[in-house]
Amino acid sequence: MQFDDDANLDTSEVQDVRGSRIPGGRATVGGGLAGLIALLLGLFFGVGPDNLGLSSGSDSPAATASSLAQVQSSCRTGRDANTKEDCRIVAVVNSVQDFWTDEFRRRSGTYTRSPTVFFSGQVATACGTATSAVGPFYCPGDRKVYLDLGFFDELRTKFGSSGGPFAQAYVVAHEYGHHVQDLMGTLGRSQDGRTGASSNAVRVELQADCYAGVWAHHATTTKDESTGRPLITSLTDADIRDGLDAAAAVGDDRIQERFQGRVTPETWTHGSAAQRQQWFHQGYRTGDMAQCNTFR
Repeated sequence: MQFDDDANLDTSEVQDVRGSRIPGGRATVGGGLAGLIALLLGLFFGVGPDNLGLSSGSDSPAATASSLAQVQSSCRTGRDANTKEDCRIVAVVNSVQDFWTDEFRRRSGTYTRSPTVFFSGQVATACGTATSAVGPFYCPGDRKVYLDLGFFDELRTKFGSSGGPFAQAYVVAHEYGHHVQDLMGTLGRSQDGRTGASSNAVRVELQADCYAGVWAHHATTTKDESTGRPLITSLTDADIRDGLDAAAAVGDDRIQERFQGRVTPETWTHGSAAQRQQWFHQGYRTGDMAQCNTFR
């Protein structure tokens, strides 16, 4: 995956609170056994820590001046995105939101842009206080995507993904798939408390995978407003394989087999490895969000 060296990155779409402390903040899910339990429940790529019964709190994190200044100064162009991980995520956020802005407009709708929050350790959200053990998530309470960049190392070392820049892009695009669902009113279907291979919770997650694939289909043709050219200039078959591999690595069956030694489909919340790959590929192959009806 390559970015246009001359493209301008919009760092206003990222809030960087890495290194900041939360006064009195404490999440009920942390590292060690609690974090492992979170993994076994399939919380990675969830729609918000409120589903876990995390500690209450409605304060959204405020980006510190030093952290924001660092991102703003180091992530200015596509050239920076080609060489620095945090800048690459900024560029992916820009590309994903440029696409959905265009897609909603094409469908006579309005897309509301959502910031991504970089955090480390723990973070306060409108859905409660969460730790990095929850993994990347979207909080419908404040309509923000939350991401600890350390997760990308875990995706490779703990979950066995091949990794790569597009594996990271898939993660980001999946979370923005939840934002699209939130705007369209379908996200709430996952909140009925049911689990299992055919549950609404799984169907919501698979649809977000499909939406990530739809973005990937259009990634190299979605134009950056500052240059009139696509922000992403190259997306190879190897990149797509990395995305499919990441989707499989976080399938419920793969996670359960790896961490508890057995597969229990009745507790699934996100879908199997094969399902996640299937729906990402469905979106990528068709490029049509109308083909992402996982509830049908």
